[in-house]
Amino acid sequence: MKTKAVRLYGKKDLRVEEFELPAISDDEILAKVVTDSLCMSSYKAANQASDHKRIPDDIAGNPIMIGHEFAGEIVEVGANWQSKFTAGQKFSIQPAIYYEDGPVGVLSAPGYSYKYIGGDATYVIIPKDVLVQDCLLAYEGPGYYPASLAEPLSCVIGAMHANYHTTAGSYVHKMEIVDGGKMAILAGVGPMGLAAINYVLRREDKKPSLMVVTDIDQTRLDRAAELYTVEFAKERGIELKYINTAEMADPVTGLKELTGGKGYDDVFVFAPVAPVVEQGDAILGFDGCLNFFAGPSNTEFTAKMNFYNVHYAYTHIVGTSGGNTDDMKEALEIMTAGLDPAGLVTHIGGLNAVPEATLNLPNIPGGKKLIYTHYDFPLTAIAEFEEKGKENPVYGELDKLCKKYMGLWNVEAEAYLLENGDKL
Repeated sequence: MKTKAVRLYGKKDLRVEEFELPAISDDEILAKVVTDSLCMSSYKAANQASDHKRIPDDIAGNPIMIGHEFAGEIVEVGANWQSKFTAGQKFSIQPAIYYEDGPVGVLSAPGYSYKYIGGDATYVIIPKDVLVQDCLLAYEGPGYYPASLAEPLSCVIGAMHANYHTTAGSYVHKMEIVDGGKMAILAGVGPMGLAAINYVLRREDKKPSLMVVTDIDQTRLDRAAELYTVEFAKERGIELKYINTAEMADPVTGLKELTGGKGYDDVFVFAPVAPVVEQGDAILGFDGCLNFFAGPSNTEFTAKMNFYNVHYAYTHIVGTSGGNTDDMKEALEIMTAGLDPAGLVTHIGGLNAVPEATLNLPNIPGGKKLIYTHYDFPLTAIAEFEEKGKENPVYGELDKLCKKYMGLWNVEAEAYLLENGDKL
């Protein structure tokens, strides 16, 4: 079986290549990748190459496939796994595996460490490392792109589960957000913030009574309010408020007033900006938990924290990075039940667009860049479909289908692209 894949040979050295995959063993699975979502982690990996903790030292001679937020369809199952998986099943991958016998020890991961598995490829071999840890996950929902976005959604799910609270006189930490409590999502209308809003509104347990979402960009706030409405939140038993803190004379006082002056039980910070972190700390209520979700690239990043409140008001802080396999399973289940993560997606592209897009990811505005690996077309913003449709009817039809869903990518658009797009 031939595959086309984006392989990493060294720092900023990404190449689209076609080569032969070996026959699978009894402990492996051959799979077709349909879509991969580009991640900043891949940008970091491509820039650091073998200096990255998950990437082997010998990639100059044994390049690895990149991409770890992918989904597709099983093609062939090795003998030892035929009781669990079958050809034709749709799948997603939990890439954060920890396997002692992997190519780089306990830090091995698809998209970083393997010659024959990564999301930016047409066909891959899923190794025993992934299978024995139950990290190949079946997906039964509509389309493919939701399963590709299960990994980023799992990061949000993991953050909610990682928050904790205490009971006076006890040292036991009660994990999770406060059910019926007050929640704030700061700098919360970027792609991952939108995912958090969507998840909170859709989950069946552990809901806040008040969810305040802030930003300083009114256009983005208005778009978030259009996608995830105050009215829908009310139906779900949540009072939802979108707040532009740039328009507040005193954001801390103003945000606390929304809680009756008591402060917030759960605060999530979605930007690695010191004033935003400090604002989050300042609006915590008694036993409030601040989750620093946004990972900084600056290793010296710091922000002030009120340690008087740590001591006397029992405030605390956690940081989360990624979700575990249970979070991935929950993401797939909630998407199968109706949650659509399309609010994350702003660009669509083909396999040939991956090297340039990956290496320039921080400079490309918007949210997730979704790659359809069997197709050849440039990375294109959904907002550009209408203009491009004047010359290419495929873009014109995609524009119509996205406008049908409030400008969002959707299963209908995906199906049309898979049928009519330019194949490699």
